[in-house]
Amino acid sequence: MIRALLFDFDGLIIDTETPDYVTWRQVYQEHGADLPLETWADAIGRRVADLFDPISHLESLIGRRVDRQAIQERQRALSDALIAQQPILPGVLEAITTARRLGLKLAVASSSDYAWVGGHLTRLGLIGHFDAICTADDVVHAKPAPDLFLAALAALDVPADQAVVLEDSPNGITAANRAGIFVVAIPNQTTARLKLDHANLILSSLAELPLERLLERIATRQDGGQ
Repeated sequence: MIRALLFDFDGLIIDTETPDYVTWRQVYQEHGADLPLETWADAIGRRVADLFDPISHLESLIGRRVDRQAIQERQRALSDALIAQQPILPGVLEAITTARRLGLKLAVASSSDYAWVGGHLTRLGLIGHFDAICTADDVVHAKPAPDLFLAALAALDVPADQAVVLEDSPNGITAANRAGIFVVAIPNQTTARLKLDHANLILSSLAELPLERLLERIATRQDGGQ
């Protein structure tokens, strides 16, 4: 029986990943360079400290030093403006509402820090729906390590085989695999272009199936069906 849903945040509840990538690529193009998705992809779903340095990479491409502060401020301003326009992704609010009605426990497990996650959840009016919020501030190793999901299970007091992870990125899916939790991949427009076939189930969005039907499908998969 499923007793808990563990939500990723970036790219799953709202699409913060596409604005971040699009605006870094814009900055690169302003300097006569490009940032292919394949180069950026390994960073998606990881903690900021674990990412490659986009400014150092830009400098290596153009062969000169740049004004780091100016570039960081420009990219952050561009990205924040786009993120502020992002709606809650399709089906997320309905899934949360249904989960609450069914008595499921809810957690967020994100490789971002609490200030980022908590700030956006508050702005979106969602923070009060979650029983636990586990972020990069709470663990030594973020995704693709399993630590965030294991911390969320501990906070909810639910075993791995009674939880479902909702994720959008390859790194997040790997983290759920390593934690031994059934994982549903729900990609956004950026992560849909990445390899997600290590998920137990892939949906185009959370709106594709009502939560009760999704839980029925998961139960069938766990029982050995198709």
